[in-house]
Amino acid sequence: MPIDWMPGAREETLNYLTELVRLNTTNPPGNETAAARYVADRLAAAGVPAEVVEPAPGRGNVVARLDPEGTDPAQSLLLLSHLDVVPATAAEWRRDPFGGELVDGQVWGRGTLDTKQLTAIWLTIFRRVARERLTLRRGLVFAATADEEMGGTLGVRWLEENRPELLRCGWCLNEGGGFGLVLGDVTYYPFQAGEKSPCWMTLRARGQPGHASIPSADNAVIRLAEAVARIGRARLAFHLTDTVRLFVEGLAGAQAEPMAGLLRNLLHPDRAGQVLDGLSDAHLAAMVRAMLHNTATPTILRAGEKTNVIPSVAEAQVDCRILPGQTPESLRRELEVVLADCPGVELELGMSGQPTESPVDTDLADAIRRSLARHAPEARLIPYLVPGATDSRFLRPRGVVAYGFCPLLPGEDVRTIHGHDERIGVRSIEFALRVLWDVVTDFVCR
Repeated sequence: MPIDWMPGAREETLNYLTELVRLNTTNPPGNETAAARYVADRLAAAGVPAEVVEPAPGRGNVVARLDPEGTDPAQSLLLLSHLDVVPATAAEWRRDPFGGELVDGQVWGRGTLDTKQLTAIWLTIFRRVARERLTLRRGLVFAATADEEMGGTLGVRWLEENRPELLRCGWCLNEGGGFGLVLGDVTYYPFQAGEKSPCWMTLRARGQPGHASIPSADNAVIRLAEAVARIGRARLAFHLTDTVRLFVEGLAGAQAEPMAGLLRNLLHPDRAGQVLDGLSDAHLAAMVRAMLHNTATPTILRAGEKTNVIPSVAEAQVDCRILPGQTPESLRRELEVVLADCPGVELELGMSGQPTESPVDTDLADAIRRSLARHAPEARLIPYLVPGATDSRFLRPRGVVAYGFCPLLPGEDVRTIHGHDERIGVRSIEFALRVLWDVVTDFVCR
């Protein structure tokens, strides 16, 4: 990136980010069209045509393509992000979640980490590539989509099924990785090469209805409470995937003994739990634990309509995540073991998808590695499996190599993603711009 471009690029990106945060795209209901048109207007100002596609009223996706003559669209690089955000309760925040305020070097607001910051960065980079008329060896695509936070039905999934020509590509950079991770005195930048798949289940307990003034052991609410507690306390079976093995080996390879040997114990089912229990970084331990196991987290409870009536049915919604190599049925069998002594309780499978992994030894991974070596030469790049899910899961089944990589400097509080007080530092935005500009131009121009 030209040295004199960075100050302007930083201010351009900050402007996009603050304005996007102020467009409330909470999903549900979404209302992403306003943000999609905002992006399309900025692209048009740079001479780039963009198409806004609405699978349903107000649910807009925006896509722009640079496909130079002689390039194969199937080998294009897709710069992907999503426009919708999860809800935010203003009373629980220190600042307006939709204010887009810049305070003490940080931009506050819902979406600043997930993923309006990435939309703003891609918009800056894409406009610059177009304005400078760079000679492209591969095509470049930019898509900011709807509905990722509710499963992608009106976003990437819909586009793949109904307008596949818009997202035609062979490579993708998306959310889900890049956060700076410090262990000992070593900094790592994980790039997301795999992800779990959502698998939602309903936990249903049945009992004898009656008047609440006469307590009964045959109470659906009590049965449900016991089942929920068992699932919440359970540690499901250990499953090691290729991506997680490379992640652990990458961590251990940069550490001295005894830490290196301790980390390698994470690869062994009979030792991993003890290692995780002993880690001082509770957030890292929880993340790695989720990378080594299918998970089941009760999130919503429903029972009864009147205080003095014992209901016949009580239900809990359980957010489950399955690892590559696992299926909804195999997870269900694990949970049935946990609930073996819970009579009157049943599990019902709901929405599920396919967990996916991309190969890590590719030209795109090499471009990321070269860029990081320029901008953070002491850091290590390692593959990573995100415990959640991203829209990349719709692309990988058709052969697209998709990575999650939006680099954040160590110290950014990624726990605020889907939480209170979500925010991002200006220094991280500048760092991401520098790294990702080099990744993109290296890959599509070299």
